[in-house]
Amino acid sequence: MSNTPIVTHVDNVPDVDVPRSKGATIKVILGDKEGMPHFHTRIFTLAPGTVIASHHHDTIEHEQVMLEGTMKLTVGDEIHVVKPGNVMYLPKGLPHSYENIGDTPARFVCCIPANLPYTTNFEQ
Repeated sequence: MSNTPIVTHVDNVPDVDVPRSKGATIKVILGDKEGMPHFHTRIFTLAPGTVIASHHHDTIEHEQVMLEGTMKLTVGDEIHVVKPGNVMYLPKGLPHSYENIGDTPARFVCCIPANLPYTTNFEQ
C-alpha cells in the first residue's frame, strides 16, 4: 500500500493493446505497480470505428468518466451515446460494450476495485 503521494503524467505510462479489440488501448495510470490499495485507475482510448465487444466481469464494477470523443456504450439492454463529461457506473455482472462512433479518438477514465481477482468474459 502506498503512503506516499504520487504525481505523474499520463504520458509517462505506456499504452497497451486491449485484447480482442484492435484499435483500443489501455493505460494503467495508478495500479498494482504504484501500490494502490483500493482502486485501479485506467485510461482507455478507442480509435474511430473501434469496438470493444460485449463482455462482463462477475466480481467487479466500473466507474467511468468520458474525456474525449463520442462513444456508444451498451450496458445490458440499454444503449447510451456518451460524450465528454458523461459519467458512467457499470454494475458487476452486467454485459457492456463500447464503440467509438465519432471521427476522433474516444478516451475515458475507468476505475475498478483493486485486489479483486476478475476475468473478462466475452458474450460471443
